[in-house]
Amino acid sequence: MRAPMRTLSAAAALLTALTGCSLSGAAESGGTTTVVIGYQSKTINTVTAGTLLRSLGYLEKRLGPKYRVEWQDHDTGAPITAKMVAGKIDIGSMGDYPLLINAARTQAAETARTELISITGYNLRGGLNMVVVPPASPAKTLADLKGTKISASAGSAGHGTLVQALEKAGLDPATDVQIVNHQPPVGASQLESGGVQGYAQFVAWPGLLAFQGKGRLLYDGSALGVPTFHGVVVRRAYAAEHPEVVDAFLRAQIDATKYLHEHPLEAAESVAKTTGLPGEVVYLYNGPGGISTFDVTLKQPLRAAHEHDVPYLKRIGDGFSGVDLDRFVNDSYLRKAYGPGYDADAASTVNRAAVTGRDPVCGEQVTDPRTASELWVSGATTRPAATPTCLLRQVAARRGRCGRRTCPTPRPAPAGSPTRRCGCTTPRGGERPLPALHHPGRRRRLPRRAPAHRAGLLPGGGQGRHGGGGGAMSGQRAGGRAARGKAGPA
Repeated sequence: MRAPMRTLSAAAALLTALTGCSLSGAAESGGTTTVVIGYQSKTINTVTAGTLLRSLGYLEKRLGPKYRVEWQDHDTGAPITAKMVAGKIDIGSMGDYPLLINAARTQAAETARTELISITGYNLRGGLNMVVVPPASPAKTLADLKGTKISASAGSAGHGTLVQALEKAGLDPATDVQIVNHQPPVGASQLESGGVQGYAQFVAWPGLLAFQGKGRLLYDGSALGVPTFHGVVVRRAYAAEHPEVVDAFLRAQIDATKYLHEHPLEAAESVAKTTGLPGEVVYLYNGPGGISTFDVTLKQPLRAAHEHDVPYLKRIGDGFSGVDLDRFVNDSYLRKAYGPGYDADAASTVNRAAVTGRDPVCGEQVTDPRTASELWVSGATTRPAATPTCLLRQVAARRGRCGRRTCPTPRPAPAGSPTRRCGCTTPRGGERPLPALHHPGRRRRLPRRAPAHRAGLLPGGGQGRHGGGGGAMSGQRAGGRAARGKAGPA
């Protein structure tokens, strides 16, 4: 069944409405100059160039009183691209597929041409994009969605992941399913109402639906093993006219990234307050060892991912003909702002935001990011866990001894928060709990090594030392907060 998606036409239609002179970069009365920033507040992989950066006020502080910063919030990258083409937005942030569309839309005209100047966050295995289904859906694999409707935002990273994953599952995205173009919140409503049977989106929408109990993870993008990321683009003509603004923005983004690394809990709570997203969801993606690795440098694996994505976008994008990546990617601005350590940091994929500290139950230092996790209890700060075993012992210590058949039932969460069963293999006495690996459409136990009693498993995943962990969600609810287990590559 074919339902063509108008990937680029939506941006073109918006562009038509944006005629007239550019307002961005214009001097106003009193000698101030307006700088227009396009961002996506709920796309939390971009917070260091958007939501968090705005709340911290770092850009305004660096620019000073001669500039007025106007922040424009959008659900996806398409309207940001359209406004950049029209000269209405100077600097914008968006995902990998939208970045390619942005380049394609602007490269023909030198006055509109944009350049990729920094990265906000990434996952080396693609774990930022996921496909969820209604909780009661009988689907166990993507192949089970044959003949159904799947919601996606045309030309988005979630859309690209869906197309690749469907083909890997032996389905033709054009004929075996009907992909319906929705903005993320509209698609979420359609999934809940039964208008669609699947929902393919980017961070943090799938995680939000799973956390709310409105969706069940069917496919984790990390199964593709293709990096996904978000980045920052600037209009080249604007950068030439206002290099001081570009430099200030990049330095402010670097400052915001440092703040997120040094104050992860405060950063998550700030973003949650601003966006209305649950703090647990934000922290699962953006916290230490989380699904997102925040690093501003333009890395070769991400460039290679863009080259990999071009053929897929040619097939799903209406009118997309390709991109000259050599002209699009420009790290000269960032090199200047970053300083002498740029090359070394750009060559590294080590996740600087590792879980550290001393495990209070197992009594050992947390040293291995592949097994580290955290327990976040209401009214308290996070507590590090050295291994999944130690994490589950912490949960058990909080809730009392586990029973034989189920792991501890969470106590009632705060008003408005859903209560979820914890996901674990229950430790009893001195027994070693068995880890569980999430694979697309099925759950597999590791070989039995010790007696254990299985409870409701939730997929677990996050980033290992090199920012390449899986992206599946885990969350043992403990007094209203999440126990965050982040397993390394399976």
